[in-house]
Amino acid sequence: MKISTLLIMSPLLALAACSSKAPPPAEAQAPPPPPQKTVFDTQLKALDKAKAVQGVVDQQKTEADRKTKEQEDGG
Repeated sequence: MKISTLLIMSPLLALAACSSKAPPPAEAQAPPPPPQKTVFDTQLKALDKAKAVQGVVDQQKTEADRKTKEQEDGG
């Protein structure tokens, strides 16, 4: 008798656990906490800085190539 009651109650409890409520809107949710500092932060900052410097170097090279091309063409 206890087993049959358990077999009947299990699906009912599983269905009761499912909620038909809609999730709260995104604006009602709290903003995510700021990321915690890790041991890699200094390395990631250095990598970002190196990428920024590479962008500047690429721009300078493009400008120098353009000027060189102008002088070669007699301009």
